[in-house]
Amino acid sequence: MNHHSDLTVTHDTLTGWRRDIHAHPELAFCEHRTAAFVAEKLAASGMDVFTGIGGTGVVGRLRSGNSEKSIGLRADLDALPMQENNQFDHRSGNDGVFHGCGHDGHTVMLLGAALQLPEKPDFDGTVYFIFQPAEEGMGGAEAMIEDGLFEQYRMDQVFGMHNWPGLPVGQFAIRTGPMMAAFEKFDISVRGIGGHGAMPHFCNDPVPIAAQIVQAMQSVVSRNIDPLKAAVISITQMSAGNAYNVIPEAVQLGGAIRYLENEVGDEIRRRMHSIVTSTAAAGGASAELTFHSVGYPALINEASATGQAVISAGKVVGTEKVDSSTPPIMGSEDFASMLQVRPGCYIFIGNGVDSEGGCMVHHPEYDFNDAILPVGANYWVTLAQDCMPASGP
Repeated sequence: MNHHSDLTVTHDTLTGWRRDIHAHPELAFCEHRTAAFVAEKLAASGMDVFTGIGGTGVVGRLRSGNSEKSIGLRADLDALPMQENNQFDHRSGNDGVFHGCGHDGHTVMLLGAALQLPEKPDFDGTVYFIFQPAEEGMGGAEAMIEDGLFEQYRMDQVFGMHNWPGLPVGQFAIRTGPMMAAFEKFDISVRGIGGHGAMPHFCNDPVPIAAQIVQAMQSVVSRNIDPLKAAVISITQMSAGNAYNVIPEAVQLGGAIRYLENEVGDEIRRRMHSIVTSTAAAGGASAELTFHSVGYPALINEASATGQAVISAGKVVGTEKVDSSTPPIMGSEDFASMLQVRPGCYIFIGNGVDSEGGCMVHHPEYDFNDAILPVGANYWVTLAQDCMPASGP
């Protein structure tokens, strides 16, 4: 089993880096300070460094031996557009921007591994360290792919990792096949005839029509989707009017759907279109449903890569602390786009429970648990060595 002392970069150093990034969060495609920090550390280790990929993405390349094997290890750079409620010294210094999902920790775990491997390059092949911008709903993975990530840097497999509150420190969780859901945003516009709030008979009020659409949407998952298949429809936005005595002309709704299988997504979209158009027509109004092109596919872990990840994680924490059949979750992750281009897998690393780090991601009081920094860095090092073992003595 690998221990924390195996790292040449100290735990205190990793913690300092992580807290510095946490205190200076940056939003999607604006991660200039964070990307520069990463590029500087990678360059100091002597590896090849490439910047500006997909906007603010950074790639480090480390070669050892003569093998043509190659893998990619990926972390995300961006923060969330939300306010942090924590009051500790390393809290966000940027109002309304917050590392509420732990990408600061993901970046530092991979950076720690990137600085460790040149010291002990016990592998035969090439490792690409991928620091991706804009994971939080803005499609940074797709941007890097479109910018030639896999054409410029040949990789046989690609791997990702995310902290998970509620999973104890020193444990990992993974599964073969669908692990995280596809994610698609949508908008609905319902148009009627506005007018005086005291004379609704001269209007065609779109508000009750929109309310009927919202209610009808709740029946799609319960009555149109196989109960054994996972699906979610969430209406998360509703806006209409700006006066107490005026019936508005239009209502705007917004939300997202999530699913693990493409056939389920097709059925959800078909039923939603039918509900929107028919409900509006029944009320003598009109309505339009629009799905946005920026969305994430389901994250599908490839079997052989997942098997290797289980073995490597077991070497770090012990085989009994690696759950290889964890249930899928309905959260989404744009690393899924990379897995559509190259085989690989995504693993959860325990962020702790209760006071250790059990506050769920995207909560205003979340913080990444620094205790797991060396665990994650050692996993990356071990995975690279196991995927491309050195052939010599």
